[in-house]
Amino acid sequence: VGISSALHNIPQLSFGDVIGGNVVDLTLSVALAALFARKGIPARSKTVQDTLLFTIIAAVLPIFLVWDGVLSRVDGVIMISLFVVYVFWLFSKKERFSKTCEDKSPIMKSFKGSFSGIFKIIGCLVIFAIASEGIVRSAKYFAVTFDWPIAMIGLFIVGLGNCAPEMFFAISAAKKKMEWMVLGDLMGTIVAPATLVLGIVALINPIYITDFSPFGVARIFLFIAIFFFFIFIKNDSHISKKEAMVLLFIYIAFILTELFVR
Repeated sequence: VGISSALHNIPQLSFGDVIGGNVVDLTLSVALAALFARKGIPARSKTVQDTLLFTIIAAVLPIFLVWDGVLSRVDGVIMISLFVVYVFWLFSKKERFSKTCEDKSPIMKSFKGSFSGIFKIIGCLVIFAIASEGIVRSAKYFAVTFDWPIAMIGLFIVGLGNCAPEMFFAISAAKKKMEWMVLGDLMGTIVAPATLVLGIVALINPIYITDFSPFGVARIFLFIAIFFFFIFIKNDSHISKKEAMVLLFIYIAFILTELFVR
């Protein structure tokens, strides 16, 4: 969606998508997963605790870089560089990947499975490309028809839609008693779009924000969501159902405030 919006000369859609998606992941996605889990979402993992700082920096970086009204190509390089640093840091800890594979299946069988997997990935990428083109064209149509800012559509519709897979995964993991997977997944889906995706979009087509009104409320609630997300994880290394209700209330307040201001 980011690349497609840049090629259609509306990169503001991608910016709104990422900012809106970050608010959703930090509030609604975490809240629903915690509510479906038996005892909330654990956050004691050292990797989760260490990744928290990267998550916060990545979430707020686009907001600060666009303060001058443009997310330039230089800003894009900065964001991509942060993603590269994050990946190198993540893979530098060997203990995170020390689990031994005990699969006794023959190599040829594994090769066939990998070959089949490659075709599935290619097929999915083709579907994603077609779907993203449809999303961008639809967003452009609604912006013109209803006289809505393209960034607003990114904040509400596209941002929420792009978070649906992570939301479904988080709820499914919580229901299957695999709550330890939730925060790692959601943190990754915050870091990657806010650094790699927006960085690539800015390199293709710098993002000029002439009207900050759609992002005024979003910026405030993003900082609020980050604050409470950080406090809840650091407080007792656990996100309880009560804390989930607070995050859910923040998201509802965000939607209502945006609609009221609009």
